[in-house]
Amino acid sequence: MFEQLGLVGCGLMGGSFALALKRAGLVRRVVGYSPSESTRAKALAMGVVDAVTATAAEAATGSDLVLVAVPVAATEATLAAIAHALSANALVMDVGSTKCDVVAAAQRALGEALGCFVPAHPIAGKEVAGVAHSDPGLYNGCQVILTPTSETGAAQLAQAEAVWRALGCRVRQMSAPDHDAAFAAVSHLPHVLAFAMMNAIGSQPQARDYLSLAGPGFRDFTRIAASDPSVWRDIFLANSTQVLAQIKWFSNCLSELDFAIHRGDAQAIEALIAQASDARAAWHLGADAPK
Repeated sequence: MFEQLGLVGCGLMGGSFALALKRAGLVRRVVGYSPSESTRAKALAMGVVDAVTATAAEAATGSDLVLVAVPVAATEATLAAIAHALSANALVMDVGSTKCDVVAAAQRALGEALGCFVPAHPIAGKEVAGVAHSDPGLYNGCQVILTPTSETGAAQLAQAEAVWRALGCRVRQMSAPDHDAAFAAVSHLPHVLAFAMMNAIGSQPQARDYLSLAGPGFRDFTRIAASDPSVWRDIFLANSTQVLAQIKWFSNCLSELDFAIHRGDAQAIEALIAQASDARAAWHLGADAPK
């Protein structure tokens, strides 16, 4: 059990982590920080945290577990703000969806405390943001990717694996570059496509009428287009090289279908659809690749 969780960022991800730890009996006390006074008050009123602080460093002080649950663009400034407040044996994790930038930020910001840091990416979330949507079951059954660096302490890595497993997660280790390449393909590109799809339809004069006819397939395909714009802006910019590479792969495949339809080539169209259908049928969620 941890004596104190210092929660830096009291949004959906951080709030859900705190509630999950409490429900599992893994933490005695949660001290939270958010730059928003109203968010701090809401987190306290909901019982997500037991106390709030005016700075990130105060939340980290005396905490043997610190979760940095902020947008990836704010990671470096946040880690720099708490570095001096960390105890030598503390475990520090983030929940960012990109990892190369987070690792680089930690190397610049944490100094002697770098060994405490275990970069983490829980593959979980909702289309809604904010502490009000915190859910103690959010992480149960999800996959968590850890991308330890050569400086990461062995004790901290073992603790990180243990705490996520205790919350019902499947834990996997990867290098930061491998993580960012994989998630550009299976997470970041799908968000690009969902955003572009909604914009493509929404920009047409008949958009309202078209959308009134949409069914479950459209709903499922575009669900993630409702995601937090600022979060995904930061992810696309942080992982731009890999995201652009995946957009290129997609553009090439879209061009193949475009060309086949232009030619009226029924055989080519069917072959391309069958290729995708077979690949989807053979895929099992979580069995062979990151979720």
